[in-house]
Amino acid sequence: WTDSHLWEFYFDDVRFGTPDPDWNNDSLDARKATLLDVIEDTGVKSFTYMYDFGDGWEHSIKIERIEPSMPGIDYPFLIDATGACPPEDCGGPWGYMEALEILADPKHEGHQEMKEWWPSYHEFNLNALTDRVGSLARSRAKKPKSKAK
Repeated sequence: WTDSHLWEFYFDDVRFGTPDPDWNNDSLDARKATLLDVIEDTGVKSFTYMYDFGDGWEHSIKIERIEPSMPGIDYPFLIDATGACPPEDCGGPWGYMEALEILADPKHEGHQEMKEWWPSYHEFNLNALTDRVGSLARSRAKKPKSKAK
C-alpha cells in the first residue's frame, strides 16, 4: 500500500501506531520502538497489524524465530511473496473480493469500469516489490552520527 491511511500494531492490549491529532487513539508511538524491544517487553510472538481503519485490513503476524542480523543487509528485507496487493480504498476485504469477482466476469455490468479503475490487478512483480521493500529499509535505516567540527 501507499501508507496513506492510519495503521496500528496490536500486541495483546498494547498498541503502536503513528500519532495523529485528528484520530483520538491511545496507541504508543511506533517510531520510538523496535519490534525486538516490543517482543522482549511483552513476550508476545503473535500480533495483529491493522491498516486503514475504514477499510479494516487486518493481518495476523507470527514471529517464528529471531536470528542475529547479517552484516550488509538493509532491514527489513523481503524473503518471498505471492500475489499482488489489493489497491488502496477498494472497500477492505469485502470490497476486494467483490472487485475480483467483477474482474473475473467479463459479462458483469461493472467489468469495464473496474478494469479502468484497477488495470493491473493481476500483475505481480517480485523484483519490483523487493526493490520497494529495500527502498523502505534504506529510508528508515539509522543514519550514522556525524562528528561535530
